[in-house]
Amino acid sequence: MTYQGDAHLETLLKASDSRYTVKEVYDIVKAVLATPENPADPLGWTKLVAEKADKALQEQLDALKADVKKSLKSDSRSIPDRVASLRKEFAKQSVSGFFIPRADEYQGEYVPKSAERLKWSTGFTGSAGQSVILEDSAVFLTDGRYTLQAKEEVPQEIFDHRDSHGKTDDGKPHLEDWLIGHAKGKAIGYDPWMHTVKDVERLEKAVTEAGGKLVALSENPVDLAWQNRPAAPVSPTVEHELPYAGKSSAEKRQDLAATLKSKGADAVALTMPEDIAWLLNIRGRDVPCTPLPLSFAVAHSDGSVDLFIDQRKLSAGLADHLGKEVRIHDRDDFTNVLEKLGREGKAVMIDPNLSPKKVEMVLKQSGTNNIIEAPSPCQLPKAMKNKAEQDGTIAAHIRDGVALTRFLHQLSKPEVVRENSELSASNMLYDFRKTGKDFRDLSFDTISGAGSNGAVIHYRVTEDSDKPLNAGPVYLVDSGAQYLDGTTDVTRTVAVGPVSDEMKDRFTRVLIGHIQVAMSVFHPDEMNGKDLDDKARAALKEINENFAHGTGHGVGSYLSVHEGPQGISPRATTPLKPGMIVSNEPGYYKEGEYGIRIESLVLVEDAGKDAKGQDLVKFKTLTMAPIDRNLIDETLLAKYPEELEWLNAYHQEVCETLLPQLEKADPEAAAWLKEVTAPLPVKNGKSANDHKPPARAGGKNAL
Repeated sequence: MTYQGDAHLETLLKASDSRYTVKEVYDIVKAVLATPENPADPLGWTKLVAEKADKALQEQLDALKADVKKSLKSDSRSIPDRVASLRKEFAKQSVSGFFIPRADEYQGEYVPKSAERLKWSTGFTGSAGQSVILEDSAVFLTDGRYTLQAKEEVPQEIFDHRDSHGKTDDGKPHLEDWLIGHAKGKAIGYDPWMHTVKDVERLEKAVTEAGGKLVALSENPVDLAWQNRPAAPVSPTVEHELPYAGKSSAEKRQDLAATLKSKGADAVALTMPEDIAWLLNIRGRDVPCTPLPLSFAVAHSDGSVDLFIDQRKLSAGLADHLGKEVRIHDRDDFTNVLEKLGREGKAVMIDPNLSPKKVEMVLKQSGTNNIIEAPSPCQLPKAMKNKAEQDGTIAAHIRDGVALTRFLHQLSKPEVVRENSELSASNMLYDFRKTGKDFRDLSFDTISGAGSNGAVIHYRVTEDSDKPLNAGPVYLVDSGAQYLDGTTDVTRTVAVGPVSDEMKDRFTRVLIGHIQVAMSVFHPDEMNGKDLDDKARAALKEINENFAHGTGHGVGSYLSVHEGPQGISPRATTPLKPGMIVSNEPGYYKEGEYGIRIESLVLVEDAGKDAKGQDLVKFKTLTMAPIDRNLIDETLLAKYPEELEWLNAYHQEVCETLLPQLEKADPEAAAWLKEVTAPLPVKNGKSANDHKPPARAGGKNAL
């Protein structure tokens, strides 16, 4: 379809009772082009232009989108040229440098195209990192997950590379050590929207000790230097229906109001879109892989909420869903309402680990000192899934398991391995998933790593890096999906060629750590994520090996695949309570050769009480997908009879759970699944049937 001109579009807009002019539609189209595509409903955005958009208007809007896309330009300059242009902005704001975090003002894992400031200035495409660019030097920092990726993407002739969690021999963090050598006598700027209150405390301490000065800037110099910067995203904000949410927004808001009253707070500033989406039972598509409408909110102790959002995003009927107790404002009015609360002397709660420093600055500048620092009151309730959310995620994992098993079955065929690459394999898995009921998107970009690429912990395949699947005998695929009823995240490592004894040993030790976490029964107030993390590493540490990431992260309910505050890592301290979902993903990575990771999601469940009457919890493994027995050292695993029994019981459960759907969708894969989940011999004389797991609740909902 060819775009027939602005006059024709204006006629169609009037006929459809659109409230927008042609010029405003152009702005919406540019914003839509800066928003992730919606494969389930590629024309859904047109309803934002006109609720009654007919086929003719939709076709013209789609044609206009294609024309505008051709005309849009990006910043084609090299990284050195971009850095040079950024440095020219420093003098205009009387600073000698600038901190650039990966985060935007919402502190989310994914940022829209308009907020990819770290990528623009360094070339880094990972989800965790920061840089400091001074007039004559620069540093880039990331953690162990992205060390190899950073070497490939971030030019070392411009940036010193440092470990964001590493320390020097005398115990000084790498950022502080670098600043001591470069920041003395210099004023270094930061954008107070892009750093949390706690972040700024750390930065100020580091810069001051280095002999410099930290300065809050009113304008972000990256935004000023960035040519042809994309527009802010616009996607339909829609209701997350009660059967999936399990609890109405009104109930959640009343619970939140009670919490605020108990803390002596009149209101709380909510700056994490995940918290707002959960509280108001809304979803969107403003960023990749996480169904978020980017927004701010202020929740009050009377149960009402002020929502600050680009109102072009609001879908038809959303205001009715939100109700009169939710007042909708333009996003830019957020600071005005904060100032009003401050002037009135209201007690406002902020989460110093999540809230931008700007929020605190606005409140203080309004004349109030009545700021309550506390964790976001949405975090724990959001993490502890209700029954509807639990049943939904169980059902989603069954459908996801069918898709993944069909994919793994294909990888068992030598000709498929010969004919495919990392990229085509990733696309194949996506095609299996998208046929599933209520599939909406991937939950993160698939990590599809063959051979040495599997050793890059958060590897992202591109056309340039794409390797054939048989580039090494071990292939690692870490993937997940967003379904209306749940979020999945699973890693399986498979043999695609003859594997060495070393590979089998490392895989088996990772498997033992995975199982020991999965089998844990513990007091939540006595054993936390740190203790469980130790279990996951124990078998590897027996041979002085380890892995450079946490064992587990929290997972949302059709929300973020990385959700706090729960986790399993050396830094995890939040007690694991019933209803929480966490990942269980130990690994092993041999740089330049291969990578191994085994990941399943687990649900924390009540396990009754011990002899003293204390509460116990256990894990229910949600992920339903076979573990490759071709990589198991059976002699080593036999030394762990309980772990071997667990594996056999798990495989039996996978087979019994998936077969009803798999036999309909893919009979050949169903037959294969029966073979690869047959029990391994148990040396202590017990049969795998003696350890049959309990029936899975909610399975019927997966159909």
